[in-house]
Amino acid sequence: MNGRTPHPARAVVVGGGLAGVTGALRLADAGVRVTLLEGRPRLGGLAFSFRRGDLSVDNGQHVYLRCCTAYRWFLDRIEGTALAPLQSRLDVPVLDVGRSAGPRLGRLRRGGLPVPLHLAGGLAAYPHLSLAEKAGVARAALALGRLDPADPALDGIDFATWLRRHGQSERTLAALWDLVGVATLNARAPDASMALAAMVFKTGLLSDPGAADIGWAAVPLGDLHDTLARKALESAGVDVRVRSRATGLTRTEDGRWAVDTDGERFEADNVVLAVPQGQAHALLPEGALENPGRLLELTDSPILNVHVIYDRKVLRRPFFAALGSPVQWVFDRTASSGLQGAGQYLAVSQSAAQDEIDLPVAELRARYLPELERLLPAARGAGIRDFFVTRERTATFAPAPGVGRLRPGAHTRAPGLHLAGAWTATGWPATMEGAVRSGFTAADAALQVLGRPHRHPLQEAA
Repeated sequence: MNGRTPHPARAVVVGGGLAGVTGALRLADAGVRVTLLEGRPRLGGLAFSFRRGDLSVDNGQHVYLRCCTAYRWFLDRIEGTALAPLQSRLDVPVLDVGRSAGPRLGRLRRGGLPVPLHLAGGLAAYPHLSLAEKAGVARAALALGRLDPADPALDGIDFATWLRRHGQSERTLAALWDLVGVATLNARAPDASMALAAMVFKTGLLSDPGAADIGWAAVPLGDLHDTLARKALESAGVDVRVRSRATGLTRTEDGRWAVDTDGERFEADNVVLAVPQGQAHALLPEGALENPGRLLELTDSPILNVHVIYDRKVLRRPFFAALGSPVQWVFDRTASSGLQGAGQYLAVSQSAAQDEIDLPVAELRARYLPELERLLPAARGAGIRDFFVTRERTATFAPAPGVGRLRPGAHTRAPGLHLAGAWTATGWPATMEGAVRSGFTAADAALQVLGRPHRHPLQEAA
């Protein structure tokens, strides 16, 4: 005997979001017997769908980029890649309605040249910046390319301060840096850690010509993150328990772990806590982290989504971004929602929505319907079949300067107990990519403890 327990290796994953599903799949693929506990009646965490009458509604618009290799692995693993296609080449329509001369449409595009020349043509043709501002953007981009996002000093300053030091005007912040940064970081430049901003822009724009090509689900998110994810888990032998909220985590007499729910106890050699940081703090045993209170210092940043069902088609493009308007990004969700007839379903995605997240629906309706008419002339006079709002008050952690010191790694001081979630130290902001990467890291940590040979899935794909 080698001193190991004679029973097959067992693990409990607490949390059925992308981090938990990924961790469970990786553990099961390595031969571990896994139970996944999720308190909600579905999987998918904060990237999910629900029914509203005959419609399938995503709680919010989620996109990913070609550089999101972990999330792309996830889609492939659940056999969902074809249901969330990527653009063949980055192309973002940007409509400026704040000009005194009238609205103007521009596009952020890439070409086929090597980095950084792949952006040169698109930047030169971008009409929302002056020639001097475009030259300033090029200089700032080159400076970004020389940064190391892992440098702790970068986490101590905000993105706006760095941009201003590198000659970026307020117009440039609004028309380019925040246009992208607010959507990816869920914070405006003055509120965003330079380290995370550098990671986003360096990886998305300067790592590979196609890195920033955009992808999004052509089906309801629940079809991917719940239906297909559950099928993949069950095929891998994972025991999936929804409506099973973990209420306690303790050591057993033989040194294993016991996870309690309202009606059952699950014992395991390893536990992965893949829940929001507040829930993780409540479940962690004493001494598991050196500074557990830091989890509670990780504050949240909200995202608001405004949903409008028109009685006719008012938008010809699949999506666009707006300048000179409270509206940030607008997506056509008609096909994916299952809307029938001649109408159109638009979703307005509003990140960093602290000032609006608690506003009444009537006030949001009075604010956004006229703005959509200003942006989309075809919406003027169109009938409104439905108007509703979804609010994610805890959509992401706030990526403020100094946040890096608050994010723990996957390992804890308690043997066999590991952490996962987009809020852990992934190096990424709170994205679907970060969530999946955290699941990789937590599963790898657990497999190391179990002495199981394993290979990182992104190394396999390389």
